[in-house]
Amino acid sequence: MTASARRAPRTADTVLDQLDAARRLHAHAETAAWDAPVPIGTHRSLPLFPSAVLPDWVGAQVDAVAEFTQTPVDLASCVALAALSTATGGRAVVNVRGSWVEPVNIFTVVAMPPASRKSAVFRAMTQPLLTAERELISRTEPQIKEAELARRVAKSAADKAAGKAAALAASDSQVPGSDAADKAFAEASSAAMAVNAVAIPVLPRLVADDITPEAAASLLAEQGGRLAVLSAEGGIFATIGGRYAKTPNLEVFLKGHAGDMLRVDRQGRPAEHVEHAALTLGLAVQPEVITDIASMPGFRGKGLLARVLYAIPASNVGRRQINPPPPPIPPHVAATYDTRLRKLVAELHGWDDPASLQLSADADAALLELETRHEPRLHPETGDLGYLADWAGKFVGAVVRIAGLMHLADNIRDGYRTPISEATMHAAITIGEYFTAHAVAAFDAMGADPAQEKARHVLRWLEHHQPSEFTVRLLFSKLPRSQFGTVATLEPALDILEQYGWIRRQPDPERTGPGRRPSPTYHVHPQIHDPQGAQPPSTAPHN
Repeated sequence: MTASARRAPRTADTVLDQLDAARRLHAHAETAAWDAPVPIGTHRSLPLFPSAVLPDWVGAQVDAVAEFTQTPVDLASCVALAALSTATGGRAVVNVRGSWVEPVNIFTVVAMPPASRKSAVFRAMTQPLLTAERELISRTEPQIKEAELARRVAKSAADKAAGKAAALAASDSQVPGSDAADKAFAEASSAAMAVNAVAIPVLPRLVADDITPEAAASLLAEQGGRLAVLSAEGGIFATIGGRYAKTPNLEVFLKGHAGDMLRVDRQGRPAEHVEHAALTLGLAVQPEVITDIASMPGFRGKGLLARVLYAIPASNVGRRQINPPPPPIPPHVAATYDTRLRKLVAELHGWDDPASLQLSADADAALLELETRHEPRLHPETGDLGYLADWAGKFVGAVVRIAGLMHLADNIRDGYRTPISEATMHAAITIGEYFTAHAVAAFDAMGADPAQEKARHVLRWLEHHQPSEFTVRLLFSKLPRSQFGTVATLEPALDILEQYGWIRRQPDPERTGPGRRPSPTYHVHPQIHDPQGAQPPSTAPHN
């Protein structure tokens, strides 16, 4: 028998069977009926920063920078808010009602992947602050020289007076306690006090980059309690967490956000005292930093993470327009932003006693309505923000701070004379709602939501066992009692898995007789129970 005779004829059915085509086509059809599942902790869509509600001159710069750098508007917007906080922090507070007072400094953190042009955006949005800092220094340097000369003259006079007093005390011709000796001692004492009375100004400093908590405390004390840490990197978190020390040092950042008194005593150095610290934080970090900081000792327990306004914009890397048409940033937009931000710094820098901003009646009513809506969300059992009540509990205060920033940006010369308007408060509320959505995503990434953690555990079980469907009763029997003590503890995890497209609940079957109700049944996404079949059939030729 020839080889050709021995070879079985290859019919179409035989070829299809060999390719397992029926199973693959069935799986492909089944997959087509499902949307692609979303990884747990990844939200289907987070809102874009509402740059339209920013003050006009700020919003125009934000939109132009975002377009030119081909970056999400969120980055430029958050850096803009940090820039306003740098200019105004420590110079104003908002009197909400009664004893409730909010300073206008904020902490913002934007999470973006590498190669996202974070540095370019930071330069465009913060350059006016650096220019303003140089202008302040140039105005201060002559004052420093004048004060140093005055101190040298006073010191010379004090030395002469002290020498005269000492000579009289040592002279045999003078009786101790005489009028001449007493007068000489009084003059020497007065001259010494005159030396101490000559205050030498310090060189102004608005912005620091990567800085240790100890250096930040010293700079805050030196700069009258005001400082901003602005950086396109997240190294400051590792520094705070103890990179250069055995234990984290969070005090300066906690008190610097709250506006509390800061006193630092160090061995061998004079005590440093700040009556009302005002620290601004504006950072752009890589996404994994958001996950890492949750495990840093004390960051959440002591409240640092609760003070941060988070932004996690969707990356547009790979979808950016190459060489967008000119002009890159309209010159009048950049010039207006530069001029007004520098003017805001210049107008407020010399204020030692913070301005007291008031709310208009309508703005206060809008804030009260927000508080009424927000409070039930904090309930530990029924509120959707109950699991991150530490952050959400500061939400209303953050809205007030943002309102204060925008009010001062709109009223650079006389913001302290006019109350915060209802429109400004509504704009701040809109921005606050944006930050709430992004905070939920940030804390989910940190593993802060117990229901999310349970959903991940269930998903791992499904991926390991690959069922095409399951009942709740069966699933519950397979899961550890240490994490799922009752069926009720399993339900939130199933809700999340269904929300993210991993499972689908089927209609409950009708009861056919007495006994307990049938357990709910869920179908599982084909990507889990048939990873090979979930892929579209290959179109490559087969030999």
